[in-house]
Amino acid sequence: MTDAARFAHASEAELARILDYYEVRWEYEPRVFPIRWNLDGAVVESFAPDFFLPDLGLYVELTTLRQSLVRKKNRKLRRLRELYPMVRIKLLYAKDFRALLLKYGRIDVAASLIGLEGQVRPVAIPGAVAGPVLLEPVVEEPIPSEPSGPASVVRSA
Repeated sequence: MTDAARFAHASEAELARILDYYEVRWEYEPRVFPIRWNLDGAVVESFAPDFFLPDLGLYVELTTLRQSLVRKKNRKLRRLRELYPMVRIKLLYAKDFRALLLKYGRIDVAASLIGLEGQVRPVAIPGAVAGPVLLEPVVEEPIPSEPSGPASVVRSA
């Protein structure tokens, strides 16, 4: 699951590691939802949730950046819910992600995964053809074998 995905932010890679650990099936940005069109009918704004959890029928969007970007995501999410009321989606804020890291013993890496520090950094790969940017490994410690609490990853609204 994690190996094939290329993440835009280190926090997404860490969430994928947690989901993998608990064998929660996920897809990374599998669908783009158009949310605004121009007068000619062309899509001018869209929303692509970070994860889809097929066994739960739930999309998850993770936002760990500046407040101005959080406001923009909240606006997009409201629009998505207006246009696609049957789509189940959960927005995890930085505080939710921090709590998740704490719960699973990963608070030591929280600062490097939240905010601008966690954004993707280009990595040169010898012989690679120009294309999507790969995520530089940020965290290599294994997820604890005995996390506290239930295995639920996404809180209900």
